[in-house]
Amino acid sequence: MSLRDAIDNFYERLVVDAIDATREESDNADYLTDVMCVALNRLPTRYYRHSIDMMFYLGDDELKAMKQNSLTAVQAAREFVKSHQRD
Repeated sequence: MSLRDAIDNFYERLVVDAIDATREESDNADYLTDVMCVALNRLPTRYYRHSIDMMFYLGDDELKAMKQNSLTAVQAAREFVKSHQRD
């Protein structure tokens, strides 16, 4: 296992959840991948090694704020990607 495989960014999970919650029937994989990239670039990174540690040390208010920030970033990313699509 490489060092890179030993860590994850907690926001990746939250952004995927936000994308799933706002998914539209017309969304395709390329569009959603672009949305995910744009949204993640607008959020801070929050790396962890073991998910149980992340959940143990993360307070309820902080998690709620992170989820809201992820949803806001996804909504903004959807608009950005839509307005910058190539024909």
